[in-house]
Amino acid sequence: MPADRTHPLHLETPARGSVFQLSAGSNLTLAALGVVYGDIGTSPLYAIRQCFAHGASVDEPRVFGVLSMIAWALMLVVTLKYVIVLMRADNRGEGGILALTVLALRAAGPRRSRWILAAGLFGLALFFGDGVLTPSISVLSAVEGLKVATPALEPYVLPLTLAVLIVLFVLQRHGTGRVGGFFGPIIILWFGTIGLVGLAEITQNPTILKALNPVYAIGLIVADPWQSFVLLGSVVLAVTGAEALYADMGHFGPAPIRRGWLRFVFPALLLNYFGQGALLLASPAAIENPFFRLVPDWAVYPLVGLASIATVIASQAVISGAFSLTRQAVQLGYLPRMHVRHTSEQTIGQVYVPGMNWLLLVAVVVTVLGFRSSNALGGAYGVAVTGTMTVDTLLAFTFFWLAANWPLWQLVPVFALFLAVDLSFFGANLLKIDEGGWFPLTIGGVLFTVMLTWWRGRRLLAELRARDALPLREFVERLTPERPGRVPGTAIFMSRDLNRVPVALLHALKHYKVLHERVVVMQVDTQDVPHVPDEQRLEIRELGKGFFTIRVRYGFMDEPNVLRALAQCRVGGFRFNLMETSFIIGREKLRLRPRVLRPRVRRARFWRWRDVLFILMSNNTLDATEFFRIPPNRVIEVGGQVEI
Repeated sequence: MPADRTHPLHLETPARGSVFQLSAGSNLTLAALGVVYGDIGTSPLYAIRQCFAHGASVDEPRVFGVLSMIAWALMLVVTLKYVIVLMRADNRGEGGILALTVLALRAAGPRRSRWILAAGLFGLALFFGDGVLTPSISVLSAVEGLKVATPALEPYVLPLTLAVLIVLFVLQRHGTGRVGGFFGPIIILWFGTIGLVGLAEITQNPTILKALNPVYAIGLIVADPWQSFVLLGSVVLAVTGAEALYADMGHFGPAPIRRGWLRFVFPALLLNYFGQGALLLASPAAIENPFFRLVPDWAVYPLVGLASIATVIASQAVISGAFSLTRQAVQLGYLPRMHVRHTSEQTIGQVYVPGMNWLLLVAVVVTVLGFRSSNALGGAYGVAVTGTMTVDTLLAFTFFWLAANWPLWQLVPVFALFLAVDLSFFGANLLKIDEGGWFPLTIGGVLFTVMLTWWRGRRLLAELRARDALPLREFVERLTPERPGRVPGTAIFMSRDLNRVPVALLHALKHYKVLHERVVVMQVDTQDVPHVPDEQRLEIRELGKGFFTIRVRYGFMDEPNVLRALAQCRVGGFRFNLMETSFIIGREKLRLRPRVLRPRVRRARFWRWRDVLFILMSNNTLDATEFFRIPPNRVIEVGGQVEI
């Protein structure tokens, strides 16, 4: 398929009524600020405090060392790795873990595909774990600011946090379009505020700026290597959200994201972190909550309110990202079909996945009730983030090496540095397994098992069908004008393989003893590109005797719509009268084959418990009629059972 460099999500020329009404680069940057930086922008709420947890001394060498580590983590991980290097790896404009997985699979070929797919799915599973932890720790750390103003309010922190989170998830079904236009200005106010309060404290002790020198980080590491390694598990909290910069590239393009980061977000974050450091040098007791101690008592309540709004925006960005990745995973065949609602007619990519939304809500409520404080959650948070970052590095190296043709003498040193940093962060967070690190790994492990089971199960089921199916051309050649009889109208059979006779067709012929005058076998393919242009959407072939095949192609971010595809057939002179057309869909119910009949060889490929899991998912997947937008009153379902 020829490359197509046009991309509807670039938004340089948005439709009238678009959420952001973008008309210039500055407006695009404003929109990016409201969506991309919420997660990383709320890290100052808890990152510094976590670096001095468990009774660590608040002295000058450690303060300077911690600030130096944070500054250079932001420089190496966010600026150099994601903003400068990884944004060069895009799948027709799209970024993120799934897009990078597709690029690496395409570059590596079949030999390495199994390991690349496993790495990509594991990174995706950890991202969903991040989707649980980000709302929990962000909102909880913001509401905890009430304790700074009035310790008597401490009993209300947990109920208020849960109330904010429940409202946030309940409102997801309305979409973010109505409030999206406010995100940019609020985030600008947030970064402007945290930068100014940090700058005000820095003016009281400007020597803190010496911590920009990496010598202080190196000195801390040399003085106590083991404690410095443990410290990395907290330092990484400052770079959480870096994946969002890359994942949202398809919505805004790399240039606005780079401008927003380098000109505004990065300086504001540094000012706040260094302001907290200056405060700790003057008042070590402020380590209880250095972020809210930066402001006078009268300003704590307004700052808590602003922080709560900022954390809601940060949570919204992660939740929306989880919805988007869920849809992509469904389209690519890594998750069962789910109900997906598009919440905006003007803005591409705004989707709501009810099943994922309620799963996330339950997981977030359980997380908040289980950990009860942002300090406790800090031990769990870093594992998911650093795991995803490590996978990003490995996949990006594969792509740049095999597809982008970067010279190895340039590639190896750069990615060796990235991998060393990522593995150091990941290893340091693994030390916190018993402090909560087990939680995101458990979430990731469960989701990884689900996705790998679904993907592998579908392949094995397709092999089983192909082995028993009759070739379509051979079937057509055997037909005669007399047998079977033909009735007026068109029958469309949905199929997974255009070369084989659909099981639903054989069942229908068995029961009705007739065929329609025109029989169409239709296959819906999801390509490994975000979008397929309209001119490449359809491939129609005539087999003779009234039989046709239609292949409908979609990208993994396109919305499958069979009716719209049929309407497009008219351009090629292939017309459908919907009132004379029936969609015949096979509804297979899977069940376990008795143990005595199960092939021994196959048992090595697919364990029994995974068979049970696959059957459970398959029998509860979203109906094809709804998923492909087929009118229910034109559908005939033919049932059957398959033993696996």
